[in-house]
Amino acid sequence: MSENRMILLIEDNRDDEALTLRALSKNNIRNEVNVARDGAEALDYLFGMGSHAGRNLGSMPQVILLDLKLPKIDGLEVLRRLRLDDRTRLLPVVILTSSNEEGDRFRGYDLGANSYVRKPIDFSEFMEAVRQLGTYWLTLNQPAPQHR
Repeated sequence: MSENRMILLIEDNRDDEALTLRALSKNNIRNEVNVARDGAEALDYLFGMGSHAGRNLGSMPQVILLDLKLPKIDGLEVLRRLRLDDRTRLLPVVILTSSNEEGDRFRGYDLGANSYVRKPIDFSEFMEAVRQLGTYWLTLNQPAPQHR
């Protein structure tokens, strides 16, 4: 089986999406990035429903970068649903959000987030955070075996 190193970015803010994509590119992280702009679209992509019906579900992201404040279905609910399904319960999920609310952090970890990263306001700090995320999740981390 070939190793898939695709990133799923779940982000509704176009500026934050562009910033994240730019930071990945500037850090020479050339992995394919799929973007879902709301929670419903993310779940459709991951479970092959709606506009993503028929998608090869054997090809899952290496890591999911998840914003919390999303339209339709919020990020915490997306995470909850991912952890309930055997096909997605072990996917690495990094909450990447501007929220600094302790309740969001607690709930995110309680629902099974692998990491919680607050988006820095400063672009150079954000670049460094993305570089470290890429190095760890795409290079060093050994993913869980695929569900059979």
